[in-house]
Amino acid sequence: MQDNRDKQLQNSGRWKLLAVVAVCAFPIIASYFTYYIIKPTGRNNYGALIDPRLHPIPEAQLRVTELDGTASPLAQFKGKWVLLQTGPADCQEACKKQLFAMQQLRLMQGKERERIERVWLVTDEQPLDTLVMREFDGTSMLRVNSDALKAWLPVEAGGKTDEHLYLIDPLGNLMMRFPKDADPSKVKKDIAKLLKASAIG
Repeated sequence: MQDNRDKQLQNSGRWKLLAVVAVCAFPIIASYFTYYIIKPTGRNNYGALIDPRLHPIPEAQLRVTELDGTASPLAQFKGKWVLLQTGPADCQEACKKQLFAMQQLRLMQGKERERIERVWLVTDEQPLDTLVMREFDGTSMLRVNSDALKAWLPVEAGGKTDEHLYLIDPLGNLMMRFPKDADPSKVKKDIAKLLKASAIG
């Protein structure tokens, strides 16, 4: 009889633990199900949604490093929303415009800005202009394997990766691409909606 009672208590404890786990996980699972599967027609996002299952981050192939060559994988940013841009070290006007846009987009989120990281993936081995580094201090400037990067990031028809801003979610999924010469006010709205709806990051 005692054995039966012990087993019943054990089973009851397990069910309670599973119930607690389910309650905690439900908001995250529900938000992703709604975002990626149901896709309500009323949603009017500006950026193009990316199915993360088709574009998983290829950490090993990207070989992301600090400017000094120290390994620095994108996984370090998990738990944060990541605004991402790419391009060569020779940062011309379009490149600076995007770096500035990322800087401002983060600031425009007000108290939510701490949830956002800015990352520039440099696609060659050339030195960076120290003036650019100072002007956009706070942006993580990392080097990457350019061929692997091109294979990973989707672009608009006829476009290039360095013409877009991308967004990575706090789980480490590539999930949105903004158009070339994106309207900052519309990008801001997309990011604000995601931050408001997300229980993570």
